[in-house]
Amino acid sequence: MNLPVFGLGTFRLKDQVVIDSVTAGLELGYRAIDTAQIYGNEADVGTAIANSGVAREQLFVTTKIWIENLGAGKLIDSLKQSLVDLKTDYVDLTLIHWPSPNAEVSVAESMRELIKAQQLGLTRNIGISNFTVELMQQAIDAVGADAIATNQIELSPYLQNHKVVEFARQHGIAITSYMTLAYGEALKDAVIIDIAKRHQATPAQVVLAWALQLGYAVIPSSTKRANLESNLLAQELKLSEQDMQQIAQLERNGRLVSPEGLAPEWD
Repeated sequence: MNLPVFGLGTFRLKDQVVIDSVTAGLELGYRAIDTAQIYGNEADVGTAIANSGVAREQLFVTTKIWIENLGAGKLIDSLKQSLVDLKTDYVDLTLIHWPSPNAEVSVAESMRELIKAQQLGLTRNIGISNFTVELMQQAIDAVGADAIATNQIELSPYLQNHKVVEFARQHGIAITSYMTLAYGEALKDAVIIDIAKRHQATPAQVVLAWALQLGYAVIPSSTKRANLESNLLAQELKLSEQDMQQIAQLERNGRLVSPEGLAPEWD
């Protein structure tokens, strides 16, 4: 499966805000949209898609199963509800959003449910999110690495997540980077700003281009049409080896997303 490398994230966007963001994104040429059950915006994302006039087969829609729905007897029903909300017969990718806290539901059980959902035609591809090396191994043991399209993880210049990336690469599992701009912190970084000036680019374009050049998919979000449009141009920006090395040196294990009671023991 060819995972789209550039998508539109919808985390924290709700109601008319998310409708406007997705509508603008689709008008500008975004074709991959990332949402999740817990975002509470699937219905609004579905509305924006339905009203866009873009043919469903041209889109790549991702959603994520919330922790309460990970078990047998729950996952498939919850995904069916997501499809109703999204106003579509299928999604292109379904991820386990977070591993079940305290392994209440085993990774194997959730992965097998995702495979069933795929066999039922509810989702074209399946994957994982926020999985550590150990949890990835459990997922591979359950369904095989070939079945797992991606691991969506927090990854930015400040949190480069090398162990997880290396393990995923060894097993042919693509990496999707979320929080790539580090909540905007990376955009204020002197190193990033300097590189942006050299390329007559924006700091956001530099950070996104860095992630893309490392082979990651990115899903930045924005409520501003100008930023949505500008971010897309990151795909055309080519950073030098020196630029890439300078950004590599910004690593500081700067994790921003680690919800208590939800986060696994990070690598």
